[in-house]
Amino acid sequence: MKRIEATIQTDKTGPVSDAIKDIVGGFTILEGNGRGSGQRQTIRGGRGTGTFLAEYNKVATVSTIVEDSKLEMVIKAISDAAFSGKAGDGIIAVSTVDDVLNIASKKRGSEAL
Repeated sequence: MKRIEATIQTDKTGPVSDAIKDIVGGFTILEGNGRGSGQRQTIRGGRGTGTFLAEYNKVATVSTIVEDSKLEMVIKAISDAAFSGKAGDGIIAVSTVDDVLNIASKKRGSEAL
């Protein structure tokens, strides 16, 4: 099994969610602040007379666990849905999961997904 964590722009959470909802058993989306290669937003301050560069971008992390056989399908779905062609589209990290336990059903491994 693999854990997929995709950090994307917050305005892409809808398209990414739609792209993977029929492929994976479930997923979690956490929104927060991040700093990467993307251009940061210019913010007006001081009654609109001054501007400054935001310290962070608004990002979301989509996290799911899938069977090895679905890995490439999910990566492609996320990358296609989050793609804009600009720096800061995001990053996908994949790691190995040794075991999973569904607390409610007590099922383990692939059955728990």
